[in-house]
Amino acid sequence: MASAAAVTLRRVVLASAALRLALVVFGEWQDAHLEVRYTDVDYLVFSDAAASVAAGGSPFARATYRYSPLLAFLLLPNSLLHAAWGKLLFSAADLLVGLFIDTILELRGIPEKMRMWSVIAWLFNPFTFTIGTRGNCEPIVCAVMLWILICLMKGVSSESLLLFGMYIARCLDIGAYSITILSIGTEANFYNANRHLVYQDLITDLWNIYLRRILQAAFWYGLIVHFRIYPIIYAVPFVVVLGKSYAGPTGRPTLTMWRSEKHLQNEKASQREGPTSLLATLWDFFSNFLTRNAIMFGFVSGLMFFAWTGVFFYLYGWDFLNEALLYHLTRTDPRHNFSIYFYHIYLHHQQGFSSIQRLASFLPQLIVQLALIARFSRDLPICMFLQTVAFVAFNKVMTAQYFVWFFCLLPLILPWSSMKLKWKGLVCMVLWMGSQLHWLMWAYLLEFKGQNVFLQLWVAGLLFLAANIFVMLMVMKHHQYTPLFLSSIKSGSKVASKKE
Repeated sequence: MASAAAVTLRRVVLASAALRLALVVFGEWQDAHLEVRYTDVDYLVFSDAAASVAAGGSPFARATYRYSPLLAFLLLPNSLLHAAWGKLLFSAADLLVGLFIDTILELRGIPEKMRMWSVIAWLFNPFTFTIGTRGNCEPIVCAVMLWILICLMKGVSSESLLLFGMYIARCLDIGAYSITILSIGTEANFYNANRHLVYQDLITDLWNIYLRRILQAAFWYGLIVHFRIYPIIYAVPFVVVLGKSYAGPTGRPTLTMWRSEKHLQNEKASQREGPTSLLATLWDFFSNFLTRNAIMFGFVSGLMFFAWTGVFFYLYGWDFLNEALLYHLTRTDPRHNFSIYFYHIYLHHQQGFSSIQRLASFLPQLIVQLALIARFSRDLPICMFLQTVAFVAFNKVMTAQYFVWFFCLLPLILPWSSMKLKWKGLVCMVLWMGSQLHWLMWAYLLEFKGQNVFLQLWVAGLLFLAANIFVMLMVMKHHQYTPLFLSSIKSGSKVASKKE
């Protein structure tokens, strides 16, 4: 069965890889022969910045390059090998996201068929496979974020491993036990060993694995926040799930496994944690914050962020700091985009904005983020998904490439949703895509026909915001709230019930 699953996944990945390769080749042909280019304009900026670095200069010599210099270094082969290198790299990251989705769902016990549909929902989503093949770097960010989740999840024990450890501990307490080790065909039996030393070694081994995974997650988190600022919104939920309330008997938290819909209906709310209140979440956050795991995660990720920032500040000075970091805090873009702020910015751009005005637009985002964290932080995948949708919807600038940020998280929550494609799911899809197409119609009239439809375009942006909010509410309503990790009390009770 496992080999069949591998073959099926391999076929899906190979088919999606062929699709992406064909789109990259087609894009090169379209750029050379047609007036409308397939390649994203940002890719030209990336490539010019990489060419500047290859020539010994600064990536910020290219106007409008406002990304980490790491991206320019990754695209150096654009100048040395072929201009399509970056597209292939981003498409490879796109495929990696699909594999990571399968890994995360498998860790939580999702059946093979359901995992495959979730992977397909990412790999064959037109939004996702066009973003990478057109030369946008967002798939790299998505892949790293999912890898961080895998590190946190693989660093914890499944229910079976926890039960195995508890069984050994129980045998040790009795005083006589036997451990059989199979190694290169040799079977060795150990009797009457010192139970305290063996138990301590077991705990130490499990704990060391857990610490290594946390350190690895922190390393990549600090790096990706430097690379692309927006993942900073996940910092608080990460601290919450690393808190002491999830520490099991081995000192490590235990993953909550998936249950079928029928099983979930039989398991009432009394057997599961519900969404927590604001005060409970705040108390949980502050009481858990000063734990070794949380402090270590924060220290290492902060160290990585400031280390990369310091290196590039040394190399490129204030140009780097202003363009790659500070610019995004006070960014005002007068060009039309999906954001509801664009029309106000367009009308007042020439007069300029004060720093307070620039930062005030973050207030709605901050309020919504805090509310979502307070309600869903323990169910990490749904919390990250809702946070990302809200962050994009309320952002000062919103373009289609940002949608990929939450599309990579959508497959992680589908198995816990009771929403059916017919009809509620279909209504959400039609409403979200219809409001987007409605906006694009007015954008086409403005950009290509030169018609003065700024007001209509802004109203269309309001409708698109309303559609995003409606979809978020529907997702929350039909989601089966399931904390990523079992609490220490709950895990103990489950073990006890299984023993009985």
